[in-house]
Amino acid sequence: MKKLLVTGATGQIGAELSPVLRSLYGAENVIAAANHPPPSGEFPASGPFYRLDVRDADSLERIVAEHRCDTIIHLAALLSAVAEDRPQEAWDINMNGLLNVLEVARKHRCAVFFPSSIGAFGPGTPANDTPQDTLQRPTTIYGITKVSGELLCDYYYRHFGVDTRGLRYPGLISSQVLPGGGSTDYAVEIFYAALTRRHYDCFLSAETQLDMMYMPDAIGAAIKLMTTDPSQLRHRNAFNVTAMSFTPAELAAEIRKHIPEFTIAYAIDPVRQAIASSWPRHMNDSAARAEWDWRPRFDLAAMVQDMLEKIAAKLQNG
Repeated sequence: MKKLLVTGATGQIGAELSPVLRSLYGAENVIAAANHPPPSGEFPASGPFYRLDVRDADSLERIVAEHRCDTIIHLAALLSAVAEDRPQEAWDINMNGLLNVLEVARKHRCAVFFPSSIGAFGPGTPANDTPQDTLQRPTTIYGITKVSGELLCDYYYRHFGVDTRGLRYPGLISSQVLPGGGSTDYAVEIFYAALTRRHYDCFLSAETQLDMMYMPDAIGAAIKLMTTDPSQLRHRNAFNVTAMSFTPAELAAEIRKHIPEFTIAYAIDPVRQAIASSWPRHMNDSAARAEWDWRPRFDLAAMVQDMLEKIAAKLQNG
């Protein structure tokens, strides 16, 4: 990777991945693009930024051609809960946007990173120790676009030689970016609530166990996968990756080790509960560990401590 375009650069992953990429490859070599302008003072001020709707294939191609990009980190998408409210738009953005990226990559010989998700699985998938290769019959439009995206990326690799690679991310937890409409948003909201109100009303049930990952590990995994020698990869799209698996009750208990007076109650959102209940409880990521030496750095205890420290500082500074 020498010259990169990051779509969805102001979103959940992009807002943290883009600055790291700029620190590694130089600000001028990481072109940030998003359909929504960045908040004032945020990372895009350090380098090139474009307003871009990934459904606009001509604008996408102009950016890639002008900057001679060799890699597209394609993060633009509607997340799970939002997608259920707007399924037609979710298909348009998630699938037609990806198709545009792959076509531009084919023409300009770019590598492509595509983040899939735990949502690519469904209720018929083995819920515990979910294999890398297994039944994928998701019941959400978000999951349908993710498994379709995995297959489309495989197709462009096999038929056109596009260097496509991807990860099946679990729920992601960020100390910097607020939740954006995912079914695991509780795992970020809970920290703000714990620090400000000492109480949180969770929209998932107490025993809803899901795979999770702290954002520094999510960023590290994407960079490590994209810089791995392709001869090491038997799979490409999309590797199971995970770092920890817990329930809301277990997360609350860990927070109480730092804030003993913290309490949690449950006001279950039936839509998000149904989505979360259709996902695996724990994925087997042995393929990622074997093929490109994936290793997370943060477990539950380390993540909770770091999140509380960073969000407390953020709240103190306004």
